[in-house]
Amino acid sequence: MRNASVVPVLMYHHVRPGAGMIAATPEHFEDQLKWLEKNRYTTLTTAQFARHLRGEGVPRKSVLLTFDDGYLDNWVYAYPLLKEYGFKAAIFLVTSWIHSGPVRPCLGQETDLPDTPEHRACEALIEQGRSDEVALRWDEIREMRASGLVEFHSHTHTHTRWDLGGTAAEKNTRMTDELAQSRAALATHLGEVSDHFCWPQGYFDADYVNIANEAGFRYLYTTDAFDQNRAGGDPAHISRFAVRNTTGASVGRRIVVAAHPVIGPVFNRWKRWKRSQRAPQ
Repeated sequence: MRNASVVPVLMYHHVRPGAGMIAATPEHFEDQLKWLEKNRYTTLTTAQFARHLRGEGVPRKSVLLTFDDGYLDNWVYAYPLLKEYGFKAAIFLVTSWIHSGPVRPCLGQETDLPDTPEHRACEALIEQGRSDEVALRWDEIREMRASGLVEFHSHTHTHTRWDLGGTAAEKNTRMTDELAQSRAALATHLGEVSDHFCWPQGYFDADYVNIANEAGFRYLYTTDAFDQNRAGGDPAHISRFAVRNTTGASVGRRIVVAAHPVIGPVFNRWKRWKRSQRAPQ
């Protein structure tokens, strides 16, 4: 069996009716899963992905599915579809947003489903201290984890960009506290903390990388879409591309390009050049 030389990592946030900002409809998400199934892709666990980065080999057609933040719609819509197709995913949780409470209905149950607002509305409710209305609950997380299909990792405690104000020393202290609080919440509610971590809003610098490593995080997920996760690659800079509200065939083309040993690097250089041309002079 040939092993993958590159593993694309897909980044989702929401799966909800009506789509909206950084969201896919359940219909499009299912079409994307159907494309993976039809083309015989393997969805990796983060442990398998880590083995790939250590150069130990995973199936040639492999991808890693990730969700950021931990929104309620991940339980209501994404999880039932992942379960239907038997695909695996990882969710990075903002732990201060997660509360306790009864498990809510999800797709496939003969009952009314909870409201799953679009992204900006979620942000507004979270800002008002109403995250329980739009984020996962611990019992929903535990049920997904018990299925063996969905795993959970740190995305900090509050999802705050501490680099946007104050001194370097202050932002580093804040990030150190964020990671400690996030780890404590995961340990308390799930009994363990992994060494996989996703940067809030994609920002990181050299200090942050050192802080994350010192906190016990080795595999660091970025929002850099234009790089390749090669076998034996750098675990401190994991590239991911955002999945839009589009068809499975469209996402499939992006996966194939991302994994191609020749076309992929050319595409990434071109996209980085285009982005540089849009940057303010």
